[in-house]
Amino acid sequence: MEHKNVWESYSAKQLKELEALSAEYIDFLSECKTERECVDYIVNVIEKEGYRELQDVIKKGETLKCGDKVYAVWMNKTVAMFQIGRQPMEKGMNILGAHIDSPRLDVKQNPLYEDGGFAYLDTHYYGGVKKYQWVTIPLALHGVIVKKDGTTVEINIGENADDPVFFVSDLLIHLAQEQLEKKAAKVIEGEALDIIFGNKPILLSKEKNKKEEKAKEAVKEGILDLLKKNYDVEEEDFLSAELEVVPAGRAREAGLDRSMILAYGQDDRVCAFSSLKAMLELKDSERCACCLLVDKEEIGSVGATGMQSKFFENTVAEVMNLAGEYSELKVRRCLAASCMLSSDVSSAYDPSYASSFDKKNVAYLGGGMVFNKFTGARGKSGSNDANAEYLAHIRQIFEKEKVQFQTAELGRVDLGGGGTIAYILALYGMNVIDSGVAVLNMHAPWEATSKADVYETKRGYVAFLKEADLS
Repeated sequence: MEHKNVWESYSAKQLKELEALSAEYIDFLSECKTERECVDYIVNVIEKEGYRELQDVIKKGETLKCGDKVYAVWMNKTVAMFQIGRQPMEKGMNILGAHIDSPRLDVKQNPLYEDGGFAYLDTHYYGGVKKYQWVTIPLALHGVIVKKDGTTVEINIGENADDPVFFVSDLLIHLAQEQLEKKAAKVIEGEALDIIFGNKPILLSKEKNKKEEKAKEAVKEGILDLLKKNYDVEEEDFLSAELEVVPAGRAREAGLDRSMILAYGQDDRVCAFSSLKAMLELKDSERCACCLLVDKEEIGSVGATGMQSKFFENTVAEVMNLAGEYSELKVRRCLAASCMLSSDVSSAYDPSYASSFDKKNVAYLGGGMVFNKFTGARGKSGSNDANAEYLAHIRQIFEKEKVQFQTAELGRVDLGGGGTIAYILALYGMNVIDSGVAVLNMHAPWEATSKADVYETKRGYVAFLKEADLS
């Protein structure tokens, strides 16, 4: 089948909409580099659009009717949004699901140490990364430190123009002969990904003779002194901290033609953002519309905030109860009758590494929204394999709404692969297919997408929320 470039199909009006959406998306990526920051941003946006917190509705003893909008947040890292439709929820929902966690470096619980005149923060990489990509680039520190008294201190250092940044050092080329003989996976070891946090020793005054003397581990002590002065935290407060090390700096337009976006965390915040925008654009619908943005996908969707938790199922039960529909059987019927787009990025064709792809079955930047009938690895291991009937239904919707899409697989069959949250939702028996946006440099500190693909994917999500129904 012929590969089409969606840029060629847009009117002047659509190009204007595309650029406006891209500008908003760049701001989103620049402000939201952790799961907590994403959730805070999303809650602020949706509350202005009439969404109410589910727990508030429960406490007030209110009910839900057609057109009502509610949301639920779990541990500040996962959020679910619902817009009640005209049909009973028992007949199923239309669900957009994506994840808001991204590969990064996490600060360990006992991280601060001094060596060779430097203060370091010890890190543990999160998700699938090429470790050598994380050295020598400017890094920022985001997250929270929760003190014993329950006080939460928010940390965001490295994003403002006058902020300091951090970095992981690398061996100079002049001495790197032995290093360069190592395999790429071993060039930089995980334990070497510690960020340089400071280099200035502190001097302690001695009251008796008014002299100053260098402290033991003076650089580390200098850092602790700054942490106390600026944030009122002690070294032991690292024990109850969640600090993420991410690339510093704003998302940027890329290419002389400004056709692309280069940014950290587009896997999978590109799908989270476009799903959010689709939910806000939806005015009404026959079926209940849902947007589910979860944590921990990059490490297997585990834990209380991952897709494998009961958060989503429990929240659906609460929403159905408020809508006067609750029973265990009806919840099961609702989930089984639902249609879902498991929204995650797909690997874009890269001519520089052409041998890694099947050119007939790969996504192209500028090719529109991507559908993966299955993901997994090699012999479809670990994949959700969507029904042909469901894919035909999606095709029909997109043809009606004039949404351009492409189909793809993740690389050559024997080469490897990856997974999404699709197989977890499919456990309920609902129709699920993987979809999303093609990305270059996936899992690298800086990933690239096409503005056109982001715009087209948002259009596709709106069409899906309005039209999907296999009941």
